[in-house]
This record gives sequence, C-alpha cells and structure tokens, in this order.
Amino acid sequence: WWHRRHTLAQLRGPGGGASPFWRLVLIELVAMSAAFGVAAALASSPPPLDQSPTADPTPAEIVTGLVLPPPLTTARLFSEVTYDVLWLAIAAALLVGYLRQVWVLRRRGDAWSVGRTLSWAVGCLLLVYVTCGGVAVYGRVLFSVHMVEHMTLSMVVPPLLVMGAPITVLLRALPARHDGSRGPREWLRLLLASRFLAIVSNPIVAAANFTFSLVIFYYSDLFGLALRTHVGHELMMLHFLGAGYLFVFSMVGLDPGPHRLPYPFRLLLLFVTMAFHAFFSVSLMSRSGLLEATYFSSLGWGFDLLADQRDGASLAWAIGEIPTVVIALAVGVQWSRDDTRRARREDRAATRDDDAELAAYNRMLAGLRQRDRR
Repeated sequence: WWHRRHTLAQLRGPGGGASPFWRLVLIELVAMSAAFGVAAALASSPPPLDQSPTADPTPAEIVTGLVLPPPLTTARLFSEVTYDVLWLAIAAALLVGYLRQVWVLRRRGDAWSVGRTLSWAVGCLLLVYVTCGGVAVYGRVLFSVHMVEHMTLSMVVPPLLVMGAPITVLLRALPARHDGSRGPREWLRLLLASRFLAIVSNPIVAAANFTFSLVIFYYSDLFGLALRTHVGHELMMLHFLGAGYLFVFSMVGLDPGPHRLPYPFRLLLLFVTMAFHAFFSVSLMSRSGLLEATYFSSLGWGFDLLADQRDGASLAWAIGEIPTVVIALAVGVQWSRDDTRRARREDRAATRDDDAELAAYNRMLAGLRQRDRR
C-alpha cells in the first residue's frame, strides 16, 4: 500500500528518478534476507525440551485440552481471562476502524452522534469480554455459562453494534472514486445492492436463521463439535454474532438495507421469534437428559449437571427478554418518528399546493353524494 501510494507516484512524477525504485528494491532485499536468516536459525536450532514435571492429565485436560478452571463464583466471571487472539483482533479492528471514520467526519466538519459512537464502543468492549473474559473461560465447561455466552453474543452485543450505524458512517466517511475503479466505498455499495444481502437480511429469513439454527445447533452434533474443537468453537461464536446482528438489523437497523417490513409486521415477527425462543428454553428445562452428556460428565465437576443445564435454559430465557423489550420499544419509537415525518411532509405539500389533495378528496365525496341522490 505504501509503495502504491508513494513510490509509484514519485516514479510517475516530473522529478521522479531511479532512487524511489532502488529504495523499494533495498527494502525488499532486507525483508527477504531477514526471512532467510530466521529460517536458517530455526532450521539449525534443536527443538525445546519439556522441562515441566510429568503428571497424569486430569479428565478435563483429556477431554478439552485445557486445565479445568476453579469453581465458579461471581468474582471469577470477571477475574478469569483467556486470550482469544482472533476475537481480540476482530474487536480491535472494528473499534479502531469505526473511530477512524468518525475522526474523518469530525475533521471534515460533519456531525456524528456521540450516542452512536458510544454504542459501538460498548458493543466492541462487550464482545472482547464475552470471547476473552470469564464467560469464555467457563463457557467451555459449564452449560449454564455457555448459554450466557450464547445469549450475550446473539442478543446483547448485536443491538449495541446495530445502533452504531457502521454502514452509514462508512458511506459518509469513505472517499468516492470517479475514475471508474472500485474502492472500499464502491464495494460496500455493491454489497448493499447484492442479491445475497437482500436474501440474508430479509426479516423473515433473518428470523428463521435466528430461531431454527438454535434448535439445529443444540440438538445435533454441532454442539459437541463446538465444545471439543477450537475451530468449531470459533465458528459457533461467529454464527451467533452474525445471526443476532442480521435479526436486529432487520428490526431496528439505522443503516440502509435492501428490504424492511412495515412496523406492525416487525413487531409481530419479533414477538413470534421470541415466543419460539421461549419455547426452546422451556423444552430444554423440561429435558430429562444432558446435552453432550459424555463431554460434560467427563470433566469431573462433581455436582448436578442436569440442574446446571436447567439453570442455563432459564438464563437463556431471562437474558433474551430484556433485549426483546428494548428492541420492541425501539421499533415503536421509530414507528412514531416515521409517522411524524410523514405528517410533516404532507403538511409541507399541502402548504405548497394549497391543500390540493384534500380538495380533490372532498370533490370525490361530493360526486358520490350527488350520484347517490340520483
């Protein structure tokens, strides 16, 4: 990127000469020599010896590959930490990229809501906690904490990110190209107009993905795959976050989207989806057997795992209720504001044309009355 922006520009410029080219060659040679040097050093170095004392692995280490954390307490939900580099990088990129675009707008003199910025920042920080904090530590070994992790990723983080309106800030801050090429802004607009986004962000498709994938995941081998493998765990979190974001975006998204249902149908779809989610929680609470019984019973906790599963189902139901109420209130507020804007537009139109629409409606009624009298 640096050489494309600077070195090539200097070569094309009127005073361009051979020095920018040779500087590029020198940098490439230094980088290649460093890579060769590191490779040669590694090839001639013996592998490190394991100096740790030998001990038989615990049941949890055999099953998960990880040491079983200490017994769960409220304090340990905030003190225990695991560093998931992937999600740390994702959250950092989301936060820094968003703040960068807000800074571009501010420097240009354009206003941007502080509330939206705070909402996005809190969503990114909460994403870090869910994927790297105590919830992530205990979510692999306790079903109840796993459900807290799931519901936070799918129902708490997405509304915060959606209310940050990331697409709008990108469209306003990214520069447009006028030479026929496609930059980030052009690719973003192409994505917004694509058939793929129109399908996945359709409210009915987003609601179906949000609900039915829940049942498919927990009542199939996918749950066990997410517990036993790192890749499966990462894909699980990515799906929960993406499904929740698309569902909330279809309900109360501030960004431009391909298709939005009328407000009454949004509320209806929201309550139907949450009723299905409540039914799933109730069915899980009344279940007489453990999900992934071999996995959880092999960890060596020594307490009632079925009770822990019922607690997880109850937590899933409880955590889902509060965001549902908030989303329903947001839909109501947007509905009210939309009616207010429509009324103002109609008032302005009536002022411009001397209320021609109302006069035409009155003439139609008068004509109907005259026809009835005949």
